[in-house]
Order: sequence, then C-alpha cells, then structure tokens
Amino acid sequence: MGFIPITFIDLIDITLVAILLFAFYRAMKGTSATIIVTGILIVYLIWILVTTFNLVLFSTIIEQILSVGIIAILIIFQPEIRHMLQLIGRQRERFGFLTYIFNLRNRKSDEGIDLQPIVTACQEMGEQKVGALIIIKQSNDLGIITESGITIDAKVSTPLLENIFFKNAPLHDGAVIINGNRVVAAKCVLPTTRQEVPKSYGMRHRAALGMSEVSDAIIIAVSEETGGISLAHDSRIKRNIEPQKLAQSIRQMMRANDRRREQEEKQK
Repeated sequence: MGFIPITFIDLIDITLVAILLFAFYRAMKGTSATIIVTGILIVYLIWILVTTFNLVLFSTIIEQILSVGIIAILIIFQPEIRHMLQLIGRQRERFGFLTYIFNLRNRKSDEGIDLQPIVTACQEMGEQKVGALIIIKQSNDLGIITESGITIDAKVSTPLLENIFFKNAPLHDGAVIINGNRVVAAKCVLPTTRQEVPKSYGMRHRAALGMSEVSDAIIIAVSEETGGISLAHDSRIKRNIEPQKLAQSIRQMMRANDRRREQEEKQK
C-alpha cells in the first residue's frame, strides 16, 4: 500500500483551510466561543464513533443535530464572524483594482479638518475627568458603526463635544463619529478589542483599540478615572498624550494613512 499522492492543488487547498482556521481562531480568541467549539468537536467525534459501530438510532439523532449545526454556528458565532469579516474587509486596500472599481479612496485625510475644537474639548474634559470617546473617520466606511448610534450632523465645536459627553447628558455613553468638520453621530457602539490588554484599561480604551483593529479611523479616548488622553490607530494605542501634542500626533497618523494609500496607488 503506497502513500496517498499529494498534488500542488492539494497543497493550496490545505494552505487555504489552515489560513481560514487561523483567522477564525484569532476572531474567537479570548471569548467563550472556544468552549462552544470544543463542544461541537466532541459531538462530531461521537457521531464518527456511532457511525463506525453502526448505532443506527444514535447516529440518526446526532445527524439531526449536525444538520442544523450550520445555522446554530452562524447565530452563536455572529459577533466573531462579523469581527473576522471586518478584518478581511479592512485589507481591501491591498487590492488596487477593487479600490478603483468601488471608489473606496477618499481625499487626503487631513484636508480641511480643524482639529483645534477637538483638542480643546479633550483637554478640558480631561481636566474635569469627563470620559469621552471620539472617532475621526478616515477612508474606511463607518456606516455600520454610525447606524448603531444617533444621527446628529452638526459642525464640530468644543461646546458641542463637551455637552455630548457631559456625565448626565443622554448621549454621553458610546462614541462620537467625526467626518471632516461634522459630527455625524453620537452614542455609537464600538467593537471591543480581542487583544490581551492590561487590567488598567477601561472599557473606553478597549473599545478604542477594538475600533482601530477593524478600521483606519483615529480614535481618541479620555479617561473618566485619570483624565488621561489616549490615541488608538492601526491596532495600537498610545496613552497619556499631552494635550499640546494631541493635534500633532493625530496629523502624523493621518499622514501615515495617506502615505500607505499613495504606496498602494503606485503598486496598482
């Protein structure tokens, strides 16, 4: 009896399956989904055993359970699947022809954006220890996040941001989305990070980091406990940024986004 022949197509098939499994593992890492997956694998192994020993009745019951398994998996793993698809969608800029076809590129990130009202609001809220979460939109579409909140569509101003995040205000929970010089929505729900972070990170920091993992947006988090200002971008977060350097740091992140898009444009 010889070895099973392995062709080049088989290697591609195995590689794609391994990539898919790894992506799914990353999406569900740190959640209770690993326990559910273990349960599904146990049920599957039991089905193999009862099929091998020809236990007809037991095999029929297990087959009925597995037949609806796909729908159950889609329901149970909806957050993980959505997170994984967001990560895949974020890589769309690597495919220049798709970007061109669907017109996914915007103008340069820092054109026409006045950061001073945002910086002033963050500084004053930090001094008063008022928590805040502000998203500065870049090229990626934030439609789903915007729909999770309440539409505002008002010009960015320091008093507006401070009023939104005032502790007793009805919109202070959640995040504000800024597109250009307009506040487009408030009280938006953000995905939390899947990374292992220090216990000192509050929910705002976790949400800011999670948002930076699924989009190229720049997220500002003001801590309610310490008043410290943090910036999240490109799956990383910088904490305790001095208010005087906040605008400079945001501009650097915007220019980094622009350079990345220019390089992708040249490679297209």
